[in-house]
Formats: sequence, structure tokens, C-alpha cells
Amino acid sequence: MKREDLLHPIISGNKFRKLKYNIEAAKKQNQEVLLTFGGAFSNHIVAVAGAGETFGFETIGIIRGEELHDKISENPSLLQAQQLGMKFVFISREQYRLKDTADFIEKLRKDYGEFYLLPEGGTNALAIKGCEEIITDLDFEFTHICTSVGTGGTITGIINGSANNQKIIGFSSLKGDFLQNDIAKFANKENWSLNSDYHFGGYGKVTDELIAFINEFYQKYQIPLDPIYTGKMMFGIMNLIENNYFPSNSKIVAIHTGGIQGIAGMNKALEKKGKTKIIL
Repeated sequence: MKREDLLHPIISGNKFRKLKYNIEAAKKQNQEVLLTFGGAFSNHIVAVAGAGETFGFETIGIIRGEELHDKISENPSLLQAQQLGMKFVFISREQYRLKDTADFIEKLRKDYGEFYLLPEGGTNALAIKGCEEIITDLDFEFTHICTSVGTGGTITGIINGSANNQKIIGFSSLKGDFLQNDIAKFANKENWSLNSDYHFGGYGKVTDELIAFINEFYQKYQIPLDPIYTGKMMFGIMNLIENNYFPSNSKIVAIHTGGIQGIAGMNKALEKKGKTKIIL
């Protein structure tokens, strides 16, 4: 396992990679504000807030769900981002669907002034460039590189940074195969596949089986896995190994993309349902 989650205590894993060149670009443009989008427990929101504090930017988070406005103290992710200096704008789910439109972005500039725009999840061309650096010369000895997939930016960078003879497997945390086209647009190789068999119900969904696996994994290896991304990936890898998916003599590296901050929020939800919580 490649512990990208240990790169930075707040700007963790793939978020560190995605933000690296965007922060450089914002500085070159003399921008003072970073504005981005995210949901209630977004790793990206916390990472951008951390980047703002670390590199001297003001940060604004456009948050999906007006009902969260008076529930910040109940939400570990939003509370941490607020403590790091992020200002929030809570909007309806209907408004949130317009976040990528020119008219909506223009209205944000009128309301909040000039800013450097970071997309939801942080994926853009500069983010992919940063994720290419996940792969180093030491990783070329592996036959298979596995990663979790959300927006597709991380796996695209890994594909671009990989050797032609390596196999890149993405484990999607979302239902469906719609990310195939998004990845193919920016990937410079065809040595990859997207596995959608281990989403456990879709984005943000978990099962008792997944939680039990994450806890057993932590007890055995002392490595925390988040329930949205890396937990599902590792479950998938182990299941494929058990079913002889990988050829003999395969050497597999799993990319730990971070996301550990989201466990606190998930545990609150599990506690409300009377379910077993994730061990930390």
C-alpha cells in the first residue's frame, strides 16, 4: 500500500496532489480567495480549507443543502473547515446542480468578488497533472496499480504516470460506468479498467459487511480505511485475490488516497442507526 494519506495531516492524499498546481496557479494569478463546492462530509472542502490556512488564501465553500446552515457544530467535516477559516454559502440542491454553468459562476463573482475557482472534488487539468506525480520510479516494479475512483481525476493522473505494461484498476465508489468516458478523455494510455462491483449501494452508502471489513483490516494492519473510497477499494482487491483474478506472480500496489477525516461523520450516522462504528 502506498500511504498517500500520510502526505499532510489536513490536505490528505489525492487532495494534496490535486491542489498542488492549482495553488501555484492561484498565486501566479495573484488571487487571494479560493472558492469551491462540496457536500456535507466532503474531503475536498476540508482540504481546500486547510490549503487556505497553510498557503494564505481566504476560502469559500459553496455547500449542497440549505438545511446544513445551522448544523455545522453537528458535522465534523464542516466544523473542521470552519475552524480552518472557510466561509460557507449553503444553497439548495436545485441551485447546486447549476454550479458548472457560466451564469451561476458569474453570479458568485458578483456576490463574493474575484476568486480562484476549484471544481467539486478538485478535478481539473492541473489536478490530473498533480496526480501523475503519485507514480514514481519505485512503482514501476508493480504489475497492477489500484486506486479508488470518485470524479476520475486521480486515476487519470495515475494512468498518465504509469508504464505501458502496468495494469491500472479503478474501484468506483459510485453506481454505473458513466466515468469511463470522463477518464478516457484525459488518459494517455489504454492500460486501465474501471471496476464497479464494489460500490456497496453507491456513493456514501455502506453496509455492515463493509464496516466489518474496515475494522478487521485496521485491527490486523493498523491502517485506517475510509468507508467512501479506500475501504471499498481494499475490499475489492482482497475479494479479487480470493477469486484468483490476478495472474500468478502479480505485484499489486494499492494507493491510499486519504479521506480519513470523513470517518467521524460516518460514525455519527452509524451511531444514530444503532450500527457498529468504524474503529480509529
